[in-house]
Amino acid sequence: MASHRLGVAVFVLVATAILAAESEPNQVESEQLQDVGGSPDAVFSDAEGGFKTGDGASETVPGQAETPPHPVETGQADSAGRRVSIEVGSDRVEEPVADEELENLQAEFDLQDAPQQSEPVPTPRDHFAEELVIRPLLSGDIYTSFQFRTRWDTDLHRGKKVSHYRLFPKSLGQVISKFSVRELHISFTQGFWRTAQWGQPLLSAPPGAELWVWFQDSVADVDGAWRELTSVLSGIFCASLNFIDSTNTVQPSASFKPMGLGNVTEQRFLRYAVLPREIVCTENLTPWKKLLPCESQAGLAVLLKSEKLFHSSYHSQAVHIRPVCKDSACRETSWELSQTLGIVFDLHASGQSKREWSLFKMFSRTLTEPCPLASSSKVYVDVTDNPQGEELFDLSPAVSLQTQAVVLGDRRTFTVYDLLTPEPYGPTRSLNILLKWRQQVSVDMQRPVLHTERYVSGYGLQTGEINTLLYNSHPFRAFPVLLMETVPWYLRLYIHTLTVQSKGKENKPSYIHYLPSKDRQRPHLLEMLVQLPPHSVTKVTVQFERALLKWTEYTPDPNHGFYVSSSVVSAMVPSVVAMDTNSTEGRPLFTTLFHSTEESSYFMRVYSEPLLVNLPTPDFSMPYNVICLTSTVVAVGYGSLYNLLTRTFQVEEPSGGLTKRLANVIRRLRGVPAL
Repeated sequence: MASHRLGVAVFVLVATAILAAESEPNQVESEQLQDVGGSPDAVFSDAEGGFKTGDGASETVPGQAETPPHPVETGQADSAGRRVSIEVGSDRVEEPVADEELENLQAEFDLQDAPQQSEPVPTPRDHFAEELVIRPLLSGDIYTSFQFRTRWDTDLHRGKKVSHYRLFPKSLGQVISKFSVRELHISFTQGFWRTAQWGQPLLSAPPGAELWVWFQDSVADVDGAWRELTSVLSGIFCASLNFIDSTNTVQPSASFKPMGLGNVTEQRFLRYAVLPREIVCTENLTPWKKLLPCESQAGLAVLLKSEKLFHSSYHSQAVHIRPVCKDSACRETSWELSQTLGIVFDLHASGQSKREWSLFKMFSRTLTEPCPLASSSKVYVDVTDNPQGEELFDLSPAVSLQTQAVVLGDRRTFTVYDLLTPEPYGPTRSLNILLKWRQQVSVDMQRPVLHTERYVSGYGLQTGEINTLLYNSHPFRAFPVLLMETVPWYLRLYIHTLTVQSKGKENKPSYIHYLPSKDRQRPHLLEMLVQLPPHSVTKVTVQFERALLKWTEYTPDPNHGFYVSSSVVSAMVPSVVAMDTNSTEGRPLFTTLFHSTEESSYFMRVYSEPLLVNLPTPDFSMPYNVICLTSTVVAVGYGSLYNLLTRTFQVEEPSGGLTKRLANVIRRLRGVPAL
């Protein structure tokens, strides 16, 4: 009877709804979902193409036409106190809904109505910006510098473990937290930067792999943390950093200061190492690109094609992590991750024109869209050599936005392509920056203010001499430089032969720090502060003696030679123009690569060539011959003697042949005994 009464009630409600819809077609009433107390909630209507809330507001789903709403008659609540009205065509039917289904339906309504009901979305605590600088060099080559910067407003050294990562790479965040790293700087470079021909790069690095790390003052065992950190970074970047040990690790006293925030400058928390023989290839580039928020799928990273990058004269990729100020007041700190990539394209080697270039010719790709996670995405093209009125070259597509920046003490002009705006792409949605020269001009090559050279002199395989040349090209300004030499232990330095000369006269260093080596334990470390006179060449020489290694300590190709890492020269170089050191907001990212503490000078670090030194090498073919001869004698002599001593001899009667058997058969037939 209960089911019969319920069916009759449902039929009456349906009929009532149909009659009401036919009698009042234009009547609009809010759809309601009533409970026992009679409070309305949100009700979803499929036929209207939208959803309504309890206050009667309606929102239409885009792409669907609006239909006039139909009145809804509500009946009695079911046993659970819930009832939902469903519209089918022009009819509405009320059906009971279970509590779980109603909660799921209500959650779906809340998600769709989020813009009206949810709270404001909080500002993200991390930011990502990308930048590309293209600068034609005086030699005719093209220098491109990528910089990807990620800033994260968090404290990775706090007691609570950080588990949520959005833009900052989790692998590097865990390394900073686990090993209490304050600053980390690592670079992989293939080729040598020719400072005399190309000028000064935005960020210099020595050939091979370079790693220097500042640890927190809370680290008790710095050497143990350094060993573990190099092994972890070796796996992250797929490099041979696990070969870094005490024999190639030093603690500079003054050459490498913290680049970020921090007052602790005790050198016992600093470690520096270089692997000058490290070969950079695609295995190192791939994990480097995976640290980017968009990897190589969008933004400037789409240009990073391996076969083009490594078909260049110079290639250097680096990762720099440091704490920086969150705002100008510097009440809070943030973590900054800078991924830089510098490339020099030799347009002669690639068969292209000398000074005409385009993105497609250099990278075989064009830019189609910025990284959707980037707050800034720009391309800077250096147009300083194209002053107004002369128009020496044409740059397409042409944009009106230009900016000026002081780069390494010189004021440069850049054309800016903002990839977050649709203007650079044009109707084809593809950006291919192209430069064509109207007329070839001859430009006198000017040497940079500071650069260095290094070579080995002497003859024989017993003694030699290391010569370092420091050039100051400024016509009237003298400035001090800090020179750091790291020499392996198997080159035994005669520190009493150290001489420093400028313009034929002795130049006495004002500061010298020398840490002698220990055989098979640590290298030589020599640091000195030298004053460079204006327009001069300063020569630093020191003699050494070659050690004789054990035969197990030689490399697989000992006749190739042994590498000595580059010299490091750090200096505050005089600037041609005054620099603004106060405002840092709104400046291009590449201006933060060279730090300035005063308006009249800027910090520069340059590297010399690595050295290739031959050591006394035994003839490894002689041990091979001795081993072969000895093995032959042992095999023949001892083998024969052992065979004679261990063999057993037995005398056996010769067995009868076929003739003997036939004779025995005949003798048996004749009745004669067998033989």
